[in-house]
Amino acid sequence: MNRISLFAVSVLFAGAVAVQAQDGGKVDISKLPPVSSKSPVTYDADIKAILDKSCIRCHGADKPKAKLRLDSLAGVVKGSEHGQILKPGKSAESKMVIAVAQIGSDPDGHMPPPRNKAGIPPLTKDQVSLIRAWIDQGAK
Repeated sequence: MNRISLFAVSVLFAGAVAVQAQDGGKVDISKLPPVSSKSPVTYDADIKAILDKSCIRCHGADKPKAKLRLDSLAGVVKGSEHGQILKPGKSAESKMVIAVAQIGSDPDGHMPPPRNKAGIPPLTKDQVSLIRAWIDQGAK
């Protein structure tokens, strides 16, 4: 490999190891579950059921926290009062994935929250993997 190729590989590797967390810290994305191999993955067929079960209680039509609506594709794409929560094609850089994988340094950013009143459990690795595939496939 020449110097340019080695540089490019090192830049790609560095970008794949850590991304900026919502709290300003770095997130080790190597802790993310792998992307699901399912294709195609769509909001209506695959993602909505996960969000309905784990997220809609706080991010639905009735008083959505942070003005984030996850009960429709349009709401997810729009994001919250703090900005977009996903980057189509880049699941490892998406705030939504970092939050549901619960790998951020601030537990307040974990979704669902660890000690939520409704007792909603964290998403499974398979659910996070499916959300990653959906985002990587364009979040449609």
